[in-house]
Amino acid sequence: MKNLYRFAVLFAFLAVLAFTTTSVAVDKIVIGHPACLSGKYAKAGEQAVGGIKACVDWVNNVYGGVSIGGKKVPLVYKYYDCESKKEAVTSLIARLINSDKVQVVFAPYSSGLTLRGAPVAESRKMLYMDHGGANNKIFQQGFKYVVQTIGPATRYHEGTLNMIHKVDPSAKKVALAYEDSEFAKMVMVGAEKRAKELGFDVVFKRTYPKGVTDLTPLLSAMKAARPDFVLGGGHFEDGQLFNRQMADLDINVKALSLIAAATLPAFYKALTTMAEGVMGPSHWEYGVKYCKAEAKRIGMIWVGPSQDEFVRLFKKALGKDIIPDYHAAEAGAQVLAYVLAVEKSNSTNSDKVRKALGELKFMSFYGGWDIDETGLQIGHSMVDVQWQGGKRVIVWPEEAQTGKLYYPMPTFKEKAKGKLAIP
Repeated sequence: MKNLYRFAVLFAFLAVLAFTTTSVAVDKIVIGHPACLSGKYAKAGEQAVGGIKACVDWVNNVYGGVSIGGKKVPLVYKYYDCESKKEAVTSLIARLINSDKVQVVFAPYSSGLTLRGAPVAESRKMLYMDHGGANNKIFQQGFKYVVQTIGPATRYHEGTLNMIHKVDPSAKKVALAYEDSEFAKMVMVGAEKRAKELGFDVVFKRTYPKGVTDLTPLLSAMKAARPDFVLGGGHFEDGQLFNRQMADLDINVKALSLIAAATLPAFYKALTTMAEGVMGPSHWEYGVKYCKAEAKRIGMIWVGPSQDEFVRLFKKALGKDIIPDYHAAEAGAQVLAYVLAVEKSNSTNSDKVRKALGELKFMSFYGGWDIDETGLQIGHSMVDVQWQGGKRVIVWPEEAQTGKLYYPMPTFKEKAKGKLAIP
């Protein structure tokens, strides 16, 4: 009888342990999100919400739900407007965890808001997934539960350098000129490091102040250094000024790539043919060639909707006939990563899911996924876009190309006469 009693106690203990570690009792999984639906990040926030809704729709209605505890359960998306304010982010994260009982929190858009919310999630041992904070510093604070989907700032110009290194071994001299902001300086740090790894000679390196209205002194000094190509920028206004004043000073280089500005339609609208051949890095662009066949070719797992499926579901989610941008794509891809990690760990426990996320490598319509031990995204490559004939063409990486690179770019005098960067 004593042995039978001990066996019964052991059996009960193991049953409880199995219940608590495999999440058998889960009948739904709730994603919480302090979204930026108003305030200065409203445009990016709307895109993010649309992207998340699109992929939640795909998981629930196409994929059939999340496999956990031997059954399929639906995702539920719970979000509130943080108004792009730091103080609202912290209070909403606490509300989502304490009142709404979410299993994971998706960070708000921007590095600043993401970093502000991280300690709140961390103190509650809540998985905190970052789709809109590119600053590497987020992952230098020792956080255990923060995981990044968006590519880090230090990698923005990495692909550009890889591309030029491959297509033109004779191009050796690079100039780096970025805005004096935390984000842009982090991009410059990564660009300089990668340039030196590839054997480029950094012949010019300088920052310019936020809100600059005249870049002539800096650009004149840069011209004297005679670079083969130029990497720089910060935001839209300074990027536009950078390009325009390079044209005014007739500074001709083989390639010009500007962060944040050159990928925007407003950039070409403002500069017209002077923007021909100019490039910029982007996290994702409509038209990328990431697909199930490409994943199979390179030996990666594929998950999620095709690009066209995602676009359709995004439009349905927002009720608007607009094409999603990278803010939507990275947020949607985050849903897919979370689902795979829950299934891999057979749990919604933050520690178990975080461990599984660190072991995942896969491809979706957004591109690759792989994180390092700090949670920093290292598997997603930026795509490089070039203005060709007034259209944005994806020219790098090769597996995502929608067209060939026009290189070297036309001179500013040629562009003034109407020459287009069409291969």
